[in-house]
This record gives sequence, structure tokens and C-alpha cells, in this order.
Amino acid sequence: MNAATEQAIWDPVETLPRERLRALQLERLRATVARVIDGQPLVAERLAEAGVGEVNSLEDLAGLPFTWKSDLHDTYPFGLLAVPREQVVRVHASSGSHGKPTVVGYTHADLDSWADLMARCMTMGGVRPGMVVHNAVSYGLFTGGLGFHAGGERIGATVVPVSAGFSARQAMLLSDLGGQVLVSTPSYALVIAQAVRDAGIEQQLELGLFGGEPFSEAMRRQIELELGLRAVANYGLSEMCGPGVAGECSERNGMHVQEDHFLVEVVDPDSGERLGGGVDGELVITTLAKEALPLIRYRTGDIGSLTGSPCACGRTFVRIAGLRGRRDDMLIVRGVNVFPSNVEHLLLGIDQVAPHYRLIVERAGAMDELTVECEPASGGVDREALRARVEHVLREHTGIRIAVAVVEPGAVPRSEGKAVRVVDRRG
Repeated sequence: MNAATEQAIWDPVETLPRERLRALQLERLRATVARVIDGQPLVAERLAEAGVGEVNSLEDLAGLPFTWKSDLHDTYPFGLLAVPREQVVRVHASSGSHGKPTVVGYTHADLDSWADLMARCMTMGGVRPGMVVHNAVSYGLFTGGLGFHAGGERIGATVVPVSAGFSARQAMLLSDLGGQVLVSTPSYALVIAQAVRDAGIEQQLELGLFGGEPFSEAMRRQIELELGLRAVANYGLSEMCGPGVAGECSERNGMHVQEDHFLVEVVDPDSGERLGGGVDGELVITTLAKEALPLIRYRTGDIGSLTGSPCACGRTFVRIAGLRGRRDDMLIVRGVNVFPSNVEHLLLGIDQVAPHYRLIVERAGAMDELTVECEPASGGVDREALRARVEHVLREHTGIRIAVAVVEPGAVPRSEGKAVRVVDRRG
């Protein structure tokens, strides 16, 4: 099989003409609004204040109030459920790195839909029946592991539920079980690649499905070089279902949004005004088929853009054309917006820099100072010369001076899940 050229469609709805898709979206949006009015008092009150009783067109969506992560925290743990808690058959939750975890409930129908969405995204990425899927995403409250597991099984693939951690064992099982598809975060894929090199073993990977954190084209190329596979991006968040919201097809020119399940808008992060196609802003998502936790105009905090240009794969769904990172991770240094993904792209364009880095933010007096901590690609590199080179590249492309510390190989902490790219030491 040539995963780079073969096209496969899991569900014919992925190729619906736009007119028929919009009719389906409107039907489901009306049902979602009715479900929220009946089952979510907090949001129902907002809809009433906005004068919304029903939706007559998709254009009405722009007039509906936003839902925020703070709403989930304020009603923790089950206050936004639109079904009786007894109908919830599974609970997942975010890591809670910014406070209490974000708890999400699922009905039987929600889990069935999620598995199907994962089968779609994994199929469009290149997974086929019978392939060995090495699933190195954490299992448990985090949605990633069980999401990819269910999608792989629905396709008919052979799923190896390794989960994250024990990197030497990851390398051994990849070799012994003949893994063809690796599922992990991009940063952990590089840790696994190092474990494979350290073990001196052969592996047969053809395809990598990566998500959980944004990664640049430079990082994609690095992963492909180190593991000899074709890297495909996926997008999701626990509040929607987990992974399965969007994914790349073999064309890899943006991630197709599963538009029969999710309406995606891009808004100005500050004003909330809608932005046009191709313009970066905050992704706002409305669920169209969720039973337990329907969400209207949910502010994801993710920064990206959308494109509706035709895709050679034949799918008609719009695509997330750029995913820059989280609004929370954006740093403002001397008036300039800096995303970790921007720094990553520049770092990995320098051949002597390894794909391991982090951004250290500190405050000196009244000013925030940013230091990029990175590693040389090998032990014999002149670290002082490399530091000067990296500082020059960062200044040329960002317009500000960013300090650089080139540390010993292996000094930047490795992660078995989402990499910690920003360390805030401002107290």
C-alpha cells in the first residue's frame, strides 16, 4: 500500500455537496439548541437573554452566546450535563494543568459517534484494516489513548495498547510486533526514536498519527527523518470528544473538520468578532451531535485559520489550514507575539539544533525576558558558536532579541505526553 497516494473514504458524508451538508448542519444545530435549552440551565438562561428560542439559519449561529472553559469549571463536575448523570457511561477529563480538570461525560451514542469519527480520521490519514497500530498515547482520563484505540478497532486494524512511558519497551514492542502505525504526541515520537536508536533495533513503521500539541513542518520533517514514516496531524479537544474533530488526509494540506458533527468558526480572540477565511484567530466550535455535553460556540483557546478550497482527496469539509498553538501559550515579549511553534520552526531550520527545546520566561524589573533553551544535534558541536547563530536567526525573524542557552544533549526534559514548551518563572 502507498499511504501517500491511496485515497479512502470511511463515510460517504465526508464528500457531501456543500448545500446538502449545510442542510444537515442546520437540522442538527436546531436539535442541539433545543437540547441545551432543555438540559443546560446556565446556557439556556444566556440564550433567553439573547432572545434565542430557535435557530432559523446557520447565519443565526453568530448571534448565539459563547460558552467558555470557565463554565465547565464553575459547574464542576457535572453541572453542564444535558442528560441525567445515570445515562453517562464514561467520563474523561483534561489534565487540569490550569486548575480543576475539565470533566466530560459520554452516553452510549456519544461513544459510538466518537469511534466512528476516529475511524474517519485514521482512515483519511492512511490506516487500513489489518495494519498494526502501536498506540503510545496515554490511556485513562486523557482522551487520546482510548479514542485512537476505538477508531483503530472499528477500522479493523490490530491495536497494540502500549500507552505512554517505558520508552525502551516501546522500542522493543515496535520491533517484535511489527508496528506499522505509530500514534503519539509529536514530542514523544522523538523520544521513541531515540529509544529505537539506543536499542539498535529495526522497526517497520510506515505512518505516524500525531496530535495533542501543535507541531511545525520542521518538526514533521524531523520525525519522518528519524523514524522513516509519513507523519499526519490530528486535532481534537476533550470538550468536543477528544481526538477526532479534524485530521489530515494524504494530501496533508490542512486538517479536515468533521463538519457534520462540529461547526467551526474563527473569531478575534479579544473582540469575539468573526474573521474571514485564511485569517488566524481563535477556533470556536459548536457540537452538532453530542448528547451528554452539547456545547454552543465553545471558545477553544486554540489559534488557527480555516480554508474551504477544494481538496484533491474529494472531501468537501473545510480544513484547519494552520494551527499556531494555544492562546494561553502565546508570549508577548516587548510588544511582539511569540508562539512556541514559531520558535520551533526557526530552531529546526538550523541543522545543528536538536528537536528538543523550551522557552523560559522571567521578569527582570518591569520587562519580561525570554530565553530559548535548546540542545545541539551532537556532542561535538561548538555550543558558543551555535548559541550566537541561533540568537541571530531568532532576532532576524522575530525582530526582538531573544537570549539562547545551548545546553548539554539530553538536558532539556523529555515528556511521555504533551511536551512542556513554556516555563514561566515570573512568580
